[in-house]
Amino acid sequence: MEARRDLKLEHAMLSDVGRVRKGNEDACGADAKAGLFVVCDGMGGAAAGEIASHLAVETFLKEFATRRAAKRRTSPAQLLDDAVAAANKAVITKAKTSPDLRGMGTTLVSLLVQRGEEGHEAPFEVWTAHAGDSRCYRLRKGELHRMTQDHSLVEEQLRAGLITPEEAEFSPIRNVITRAVGSQGDIDAEVHCEDALPGDLYLLCSDGLTRDLSDSDLARHLRSAGEDLELVCRSMIGEANVMGGADNITCLLVRIPL
Repeated sequence: MEARRDLKLEHAMLSDVGRVRKGNEDACGADAKAGLFVVCDGMGGAAAGEIASHLAVETFLKEFATRRAAKRRTSPAQLLDDAVAAANKAVITKAKTSPDLRGMGTTLVSLLVQRGEEGHEAPFEVWTAHAGDSRCYRLRKGELHRMTQDHSLVEEQLRAGLITPEEAEFSPIRNVITRAVGSQGDIDAEVHCEDALPGDLYLLCSDGLTRDLSDSDLARHLRSAGEDLELVCRSMIGEANVMGGADNITCLLVRIPL
């Protein structure tokens, strides 16, 4: 668990093995001074998923910091895209070192918080970059908004109107994702930007949380957030475990200062 104040941001993160899995293939990390946060959910046999997720988090944060330190005129979108590409290359390269690691990969969802341009109406802006079905949510004035769309077969069926949300919840292919770090040589990360307002609360999470808790459940927990964001993380993970805890569960919270 980690909770800090950097750039006047508050954040907390926690990962739990759940009640069924023997190991934890999730990973999370932060460069709070840079305003950068990331959650990964690994996949692969034996310990491969755990290796993939931790390698992706480490490489993503390091690559972003290295490129930003170069002080080139590079947009946040390009910095994030390059960091995801570096994580993708690192996982693919590592997978080639052992037969036990072949086919490993990981989802990735990240949040970058930056100060807005001088004179801009919003004091902050946030960038998301993701591949897979780990998600980012925003709670603003009590209303929950999902900022990312899953890269999964079920999500594609939903958008096409082929299945209902109720059918998606129990679909036998709900765990089949269409993009992942380490799955192929080139990765197309989805990157978006929006203004952030004082008091906005952001949640990055693996699907171990969203499989057991509905969006209304998440909103209920986030609305209860006081000064202790760690407590909210523990509360969400605790309820997910009560509801089954069939997968690893990771949540990371970031709050914009008032």
